[in-house]
Amino acid sequence: MSDTANDFSKGSIVANIMTLAVPMTLAQLINVLYNIIDRIYIGRIPENATQALTGIGLCLPIISMVIAFANLFGMGGAPLCSIERGRGNKKEAELIMGNSFVLMVLFGIGLTVVGLALKKPMLYLFGASDNTYPYADQYISIYLLGSIFVMIGLGMNSFINSQGFGTIGMMTVLLGAIANIILDPIFIFTLHMGVQGAALATILSQLLSAVWIVKFLTGSKAILRLRTSAFRLKKQRVKDIVALGMSGFTMAITNSSVQIMYNASLQHYGGDLYVGIMTVINSIREIISMPVNGLTNSAQPVMGFNYGAGEYKRVKRAIVFISVVSIAYTTVMWLFVHGFPEFFIRIFNQDADLVREGIPAMRIYYFGFFMMSLQFAGQSVFVALGKAKNAVFFSIFRKVIIVIPLMLLLPLMFGLGTDGVLMAEPVSNFIGGAACFITMLITVWPELSGKKREKSKT
Repeated sequence: MSDTANDFSKGSIVANIMTLAVPMTLAQLINVLYNIIDRIYIGRIPENATQALTGIGLCLPIISMVIAFANLFGMGGAPLCSIERGRGNKKEAELIMGNSFVLMVLFGIGLTVVGLALKKPMLYLFGASDNTYPYADQYISIYLLGSIFVMIGLGMNSFINSQGFGTIGMMTVLLGAIANIILDPIFIFTLHMGVQGAALATILSQLLSAVWIVKFLTGSKAILRLRTSAFRLKKQRVKDIVALGMSGFTMAITNSSVQIMYNASLQHYGGDLYVGIMTVINSIREIISMPVNGLTNSAQPVMGFNYGAGEYKRVKRAIVFISVVSIAYTTVMWLFVHGFPEFFIRIFNQDADLVREGIPAMRIYYFGFFMMSLQFAGQSVFVALGKAKNAVFFSIFRKVIIVIPLMLLLPLMFGLGTDGVLMAEPVSNFIGGAACFITMLITVWPELSGKKREKSKT
């Protein structure tokens, strides 16, 4: 296939973004369903449903760590491929993809070994009690065995999307999600495997997705092909991949760290019930944030390609589009969550105590949710244009510098307790989101305008 296919420098910039965004968003939403479906089914186990759901919630930081490494090499390598494609350097783009794949395989194996060795102390650190640990242990022990499939399934799909094959990328995760939907009730209820059945269904589904991805990228339909000749790691290439992927990695790691703090703090002030509530809150957040995630992530290869091709005006148009749409969408979703919190909670659990305490918790946590979209938009621009340091800084700034200190301080003020823990999130969205977006505007926008003027003179 010609490497001029899916040329993002031609046609409407909005159409180019949406061509990727619609299937990519659906793909990401479907991908989220892997874990969401597990939680929905587990929340309906006849006995100890709330404890089992809480146990799975305790595994989220470890799952986030696996995702972090998938982001490190997938979101690091894919934008670089887009930039090199924009420059017409197909060979280097394939070498970047090959190096990213090898890194995913190596780290997938490493995470399995380390995770299985340290799972018990980690789960107790994350807020497990003697009542919830057995469920967390059952789930994560099986999940970790499939880490390599998760890495390939999440990370390498970025390289399919970056080539403009958004529909193929969607089919990749759709295949796994359908398998998970079918296998979950069979393993959990029919075979009476409970939490272990949910984990087994998930990793088998991820295996199917990983096989599909490798088959496509090694086939003739791909613009950039996965070749064994590109597997030899080169120090500078690895450094470039890691540097650009550090933003997505840092976001996932800081999310994991913050989740650990949330679980531990809520366990201290509210017990297992509030850890369960946090599991539900996280599940809802994963669902409602997917469209804005899909839009901003799908814009990255388009912006990166045009930046590499010197089409700076088109990059600016892309920034305006994703910013406006992201803010509008998250504002609408905030209003829905604030108005109908019980509806969202009951999707996952019917426990009367959890629903009662979960309603005010939801309204606190999601207050001003639209400000988070500014973080997503700013981050995506920095990543797309190869400005790794900026992206990494704002990932750390919002979660580590703002959230964690507030999470420790606010519960102690005015006897706020669990409310204080939850308040840390909206405060960080306002401060961190605004700081990231404004910095992007005052640094990137003038740069693009200057490059445009220079181009017009030559």
